[in-house]
Amino acid sequence: MGFVGILIVLVGVFGGFVLAGGHLHVVWQPFEVMIIFGAAIGGMIIANPIGTVKRAFSMAIKGLLGKGPGKKEYVELLQLMFQLFQIFRKDGPQAVEKHIEEPNSSEIFKSYPAFLKNHHAVDFLCDTMKITLSADLSQYDVDDLLDQDIKVAHEEEHAAQHAIASVGDSFPGLGIVAAVLGIVHTMALLDQGTQVIGNSVAAALIGTFLGVLAAYGFVGPVATKMGNDIAAEGRYLMVIKAALVSLQRGAPPLVCVEFARRTIFPSERPTFEEMDAATKDAKKAA
Repeated sequence: MGFVGILIVLVGVFGGFVLAGGHLHVVWQPFEVMIIFGAAIGGMIIANPIGTVKRAFSMAIKGLLGKGPGKKEYVELLQLMFQLFQIFRKDGPQAVEKHIEEPNSSEIFKSYPAFLKNHHAVDFLCDTMKITLSADLSQYDVDDLLDQDIKVAHEEEHAAQHAIASVGDSFPGLGIVAAVLGIVHTMALLDQGTQVIGNSVAAALIGTFLGVLAAYGFVGPVATKMGNDIAAEGRYLMVIKAALVSLQRGAPPLVCVEFARRTIFPSERPTFEEMDAATKDAKKAA
C-alpha cells in the first residue's frame, strides 16, 4: 500500500495546485532537488555506519512494497511448528534434526514458502531448536535466549529506522538552505526585470516547499511504516518464542501451538476451529 499512499499525496498536492491555476513546470526545479536530497543523503552517510545506511534503504523499500504477516502467514507458521513438534515427539530429536540443519532442503519447510522466505524467522526457529537438542536448557534459559535475540535484532533495525527519521526531520531545514541559495542567486538578477526576478524567487521558494513536502508527505511516513514493520516482525518472532518455550516445558505439540496462537493479535489470530483444521492437515502431511 505504500505506493498507493505516495500516489494519493502526489495527486492531492499537485492536483490541487493545478486546479488552483498553477503550472507544474514551475515546480520542477532540478537544482533545488539536487541541493536538498544531496545534502540529506550526505548527512545520513556522515551520521551512520554504512551498514546502517544500507539497511535503512533496504527496509524503506521493503516498507513501501511489502506488508506484515496476516492470518494466512500465521496459520502457515503454526502448521509448520506443529508438524516439526509432532515429528520431534513421535520420532525423537534425530528425526527433526535433518530438517532444522538444512531447512532449504527440507520437504517440510518447502511446504511453507512464506515462512522459508523470512530468513530471520527461519534462523530464529532452527537455531533455537538446534541448541535445545544439543544442550540441557531449562524453559527459562530458552525464554531468556529468545528475548535477547529479539532485543538485539530490534536494536539494529531501529537504528536504521532512526536514520531515515532523522533524514525526514532534516528536510525542512535543507529546503530553507536551498531557498536561501536561490535568493542569493536572485540578487545577481536584479537588473534583468521583474519577470526574471519573479521566476527566480519562485524557484527559490520551491526549495522550502519540497523540503516540507518530502519530510511530512514521504520520508516521515516511511520511517513510521518501518517502525510498524519492526513491531510486526517482532510479534511474529514472539509467536515462535511462545511455541518453543512451551515445547521446552514439555507441552504436547497441540498445546505449544495453542500458546503460540494466543500470542497473535486478535485481528490476525486464526480461530480455534481454523487451527484445529490446520493441525489436522499438518498431521496428514506428516
